Amino acid sequence: MGEFIFKNPLWFAGLLLIPYLIWLRGRRRVPVLLVPFAAAWHRPSLTAASRWPVITASIGLVLVITALARPQKVEDRHEVNTKGYDIMLAIDLSGSMLAEDYEDRGERINRLQAIKPVIQAFIKDRPTDRIGIVVFSGRAYTMAPLTFDHDWLEKQTDRLKIGLIEDGTAIGDGLGVALTRLEQAKRQENGLRQGAFVVLLTDGANNRGSLNPAQAAEIAKSRGIPVYTIGAGQNGIVPMPVIDDKGNKVGYRRMVSDLDEDSLRNIAESTGGRYYRAADSDTVNEAFEAINKAKKIEFQSKSYLLTTELFYWPAAPGLLALLLGALLARQPWRREASA
Repeated sequence: MGEFIFKNPLWFAGLLLIPYLIWLRGRRRVPVLLVPFAAAWHRPSLTAASRWPVITASIGLVLVITALARPQKVEDRHEVNTKGYDIMLAIDLSGSMLAEDYEDRGERINRLQAIKPVIQAFIKDRPTDRIGIVVFSGRAYTMAPLTFDHDWLEKQTDRLKIGLIEDGTAIGDGLGVALTRLEQAKRQENGLRQGAFVVLLTDGANNRGSLNPAQAAEIAKSRGIPVYTIGAGQNGIVPMPVIDDKGNKVGYRRMVSDLDEDSLRNIAESTGGRYYRAADSDTVNEAFEAINKAKKIEFQSKSYLLTTELFYWPAAPGLLALLLGALLARQPWRREASA
């Protein structure tokens, strides 16, 4: 069952002022002219009619004040408990991710464009999981904490582009920041974090940062957090676009791919995860299948208020009543009565 509330607590005081103002209006003193036999000129019908503008305007004022109080119908709504996982996506935004060694419908695409479907799959296809995003290049930053709001998260992924962070490949720092976002004492059992994973997407070898990949992997292992690594890019010589000062692509240069697959495999195997290549069509399905074998954690239900605004119900007739009162005040009988 719902209940009705008024958001503005001053509405009742406004209502109390109306009879007080009417009383003051009746008490005010005005100069009068005594005319003999004036009682013979009295027209009760005109006097009664002259009261309608005041009555109509008073009703309209009461309704408008009630509307300003923002009446609402409030209903409690509770989400059911759900079970799922906490997943942090650590995404490489280094300059080498611009290398166009993938194709889509016969057109060249860069590595970031190639791994975006992987990112989107984790966001769209896992509605019961809390998902967050860490981005890294020369440094690592949290782009989005763990959240159930996957629509908002998907909008954040649209903002991903190369050049947001100073260049470099700080894989260890990216993994380290992702691990800090999974620190939750209430989710631990025997010192190990339950139901948490890191998915690391990168195309290069670590060359920046204060934490190397082996150290970050050791931290993940000590906390019981598996790391699934996904390598982007082809081996050997790859085409890197040349961009002019205006941001236009003017050609390509050859670049040697520096994907360190051995390091990514070691990170995955030492933490209980698996290594995949972004070029493999079954990468996402295999990663989902591996994650789903773990024990799920239960998320507490959230309660929130579902409100329906009702202010327009008194507002509309209130404004009409005020308008009608103004029109009645200008009618001929008002002028006759005042004369």
